[in-house]
Amino acid sequence: MPSRRTRLRTTAALLGLITVLSLSACGDPADGATDEVSAKGSGNEGLKINLGPDQKRISTAKVESVAALVPAAIRKRGTLEIVNSAGSVPPLDFYATDDRTVIGVEPDIASLVADVLGLKPHYNTVDWANIFVGLDSGKYDAGFGNITVTEERKEKYDFATYRLDNLAFETKKGGGDWKVAGPEDVAGKTIGVASGTNQEKLLVDWSEQNVKNGLKATDIKYYQNASDYYLALGSGRLDAYLGPNPTAAYHAAATGETEIIGTYSGGGAEVQGKIAATTKKDNGLVKALQQALDTVIKNGTYEKVLARWGLTSEAVTSSELNPPGLPKTAP
Repeated sequence: MPSRRTRLRTTAALLGLITVLSLSACGDPADGATDEVSAKGSGNEGLKINLGPDQKRISTAKVESVAALVPAAIRKRGTLEIVNSAGSVPPLDFYATDDRTVIGVEPDIASLVADVLGLKPHYNTVDWANIFVGLDSGKYDAGFGNITVTEERKEKYDFATYRLDNLAFETKKGGGDWKVAGPEDVAGKTIGVASGTNQEKLLVDWSEQNVKNGLKATDIKYYQNASDYYLALGSGRLDAYLGPNPTAAYHAAATGETEIIGTYSGGGAEVQGKIAATTKKDNGLVKALQQALDTVIKNGTYEKVLARWGLTSEAVTSSELNPPGLPKTAP
């Protein structure tokens, strides 16, 4: 197994911070090593970001009236079987420096919900497809894995929302007054994106719209690795990169080298994308999840979790049950 110092550097690589962020590696306490990085940007200066397995998660009190909504079988068991996927990059759900413990905003929010329900959270980390297989079979109670509400998924699952699903335009810090609010703002710009994603579709649509309106096309460049597009941003080969807002916001906060110049719904102009706790349809748990989420939103612990990971821009003011989701793709 790699040393703890090597594992911490691997975590940094996932963030695309190889050349821009200096980490203190875990090791013998006598040498002063830690599992933390210091935030350097996006108004988070001084914030310590914990990448270690001991997360010291924010907690809250049980609320008896909400806990009473949990189906009897789950109350009797005493655990909330949570399913997630560690395939995402920070800060959603990813492995800590021990290469075993899954950390991030998703397990933090799930932990708060379990607190309100008076249940012990039990995390089950699987690949993305098996989240839904496990929910279908009843093996898991709820999915907390950056799951977007869609109209197609609503046919099989119930949802209680807890975060906006946004995309972000990230650029090198200090690039001037350029902001992105709509298609015309990317005309003639060189923008990076990952292929086969919602953000690619958005960028292509915007570029085509601009050309029809007599503006310049966007020069779209494709990247699959964070380290590659951050090097391109740093060298000026890209004006901006369009990707998931959580990753961009976390990177900007952790390094202070980049900034967000615009966000847009992951659902495009048709509907605001929303991330939600997900259960098998009609299994009786979603109302308890929704009220637990409303509880932590109102008592402030939810806001503390988002701030911990640099995601306050994705906060919601209440949890919604089965709101309008991303539309079905036309056949």
